[in-house]
Amino acid sequence: MLPLRRSLPSRLYARGLTFKQFARTIALLLTLLLSWSMVPAVALARTEVPAVKPSQSIQPYLDRVIQQITEFRLANGMKFIVLERHQAPVVSFLTYADVGGADEPEGKTGVAHFLEHLAFKGTTRIGTTDYKAEAPLLDKLDRLSEQIQAATAQKQKAELDKLKAEFAQVEAAAAKLVKQNELGRIVEQAGGVGLNANTSTDATRYFYSFPSNKLELWMSLESERFLEPVFREFYKEKDVILEERRLRTDNSPIGQMVEAFSDVAFKVHPYRRPVIGYNQDIQGLTRKDVQTFYETHYAPNNLSIAIVGDVNPTEVKRLAQLYFGRFKAKPAPPEVVATEPAQAEPRSVTLRLETQPWYLEGYHRPAVKHPDDVIYDMIASILSSGRTSRLYKSLVEKQQLALNAAGYSGFPGNKFPNLMLFYALTAPGHTVDEVATALGAEIDRLKTTPVSATELDRVKTQARAGLLRSLDSDTGMAQALLEYEIKTGSWRNLFKQIDQIAAVTTQDIQRVAQATFVPQNRTIGKLLPKAS
Repeated sequence: MLPLRRSLPSRLYARGLTFKQFARTIALLLTLLLSWSMVPAVALARTEVPAVKPSQSIQPYLDRVIQQITEFRLANGMKFIVLERHQAPVVSFLTYADVGGADEPEGKTGVAHFLEHLAFKGTTRIGTTDYKAEAPLLDKLDRLSEQIQAATAQKQKAELDKLKAEFAQVEAAAAKLVKQNELGRIVEQAGGVGLNANTSTDATRYFYSFPSNKLELWMSLESERFLEPVFREFYKEKDVILEERRLRTDNSPIGQMVEAFSDVAFKVHPYRRPVIGYNQDIQGLTRKDVQTFYETHYAPNNLSIAIVGDVNPTEVKRLAQLYFGRFKAKPAPPEVVATEPAQAEPRSVTLRLETQPWYLEGYHRPAVKHPDDVIYDMIASILSSGRTSRLYKSLVEKQQLALNAAGYSGFPGNKFPNLMLFYALTAPGHTVDEVATALGAEIDRLKTTPVSATELDRVKTQARAGLLRSLDSDTGMAQALLEYEIKTGSWRNLFKQIDQIAAVTTQDIQRVAQATFVPQNRTIGKLLPKAS
């Protein structure tokens, strides 16, 4: 986002975007705040899946998919899931590090996202013309950076100027040895696409796709990337990340609101902290901090890989043992032990910035592996999935109180207990209090009046279709398999979703709504324009 005179939402809507375009833009903005990534990836191949009808069973299709999955674990603990799809001669790869913003040490926020950026900088052989000459220069930059911080603290201007000049000279010398984006060029020249990554509160994911005859090249590149990474251009990348934070958070009213809202909604759990990190923490991070975080959390038993496409599982296993078997086994990384206590009273936060009014309302809910997880998703669909949803029809279409109103189940992640978040952009001439009242009425209606069979069937059909669409691309399937493997204990739980969706009743919806949407479990956020 750019620095704002008017808020970005107001400028987008003023451009004449349709509501559908506008709503998608808002959803994208919130997604970017929740999952920090590089650039949008391009899927190399898609697989046809059957159309979904309410009365039609798709279980035969899912059974065929399950039969084509092979899994194995190397002696060092690294897990592989392989799905054969021979419709096209392409393969999608996803490396899943079970570490995200929630795993960061206190005072080191942003280090997981920082490491993701640096993982594209190369190794002792990729990204450099002479690593033996480069390594001492990188070490010298670290020493100079420490000296600059000390001189800054002591306000020694003459010494500071001298150190900065020397730092610039050493950085320039190191830059001459760097082969910019060599990993990307190797991938592109071999026919690969979608080289990308993202970091969320729960995990860090690295992915791209190759023609199927490049399987061994992927094994070589990806294993070396995490076996011998070199965190070069550290200080340049720090400036890039600080600018990223300024654009998406510091200069964005809704970005500031989401950060403040999370800090109020969570008191103990690290979900309260931003994935991008706090400004002061980012500025204080050192290359040693990133190296320590990497050595702790990028252990082979904390890495899982999904390979989906035109492959032979036997060959995959042989090559995996050859390349990834080189990783030495390490102790399991520390787990997140903080437990968010039950909220005992309503909470709220209000910000006044140069923006149109926004309203946020969140309720604590259990983690993804809880039996009621699918019910929360169904509630989100009933209230906010498309133009037929209750919030759109009531707040946007009928009462015209909001330009956009939607919900999000699983904020800011879902590995641990999280929030069901509702948000609305107030329409001109109306207030956030009017929006709050209207939203509350729809939530209360869900608690007091059972949803109709017709409405429930509609959202079930949407849920089944959404699940299948997420499995349509090879990359989407790879991510879904690993999300369920890591967060629920088995990738097989992904394919139980269809039965779980079908089993939801109107009584289930009402039961969960009544237990969740209570005042003491509610956090409110109001983003208001600055007073004139």
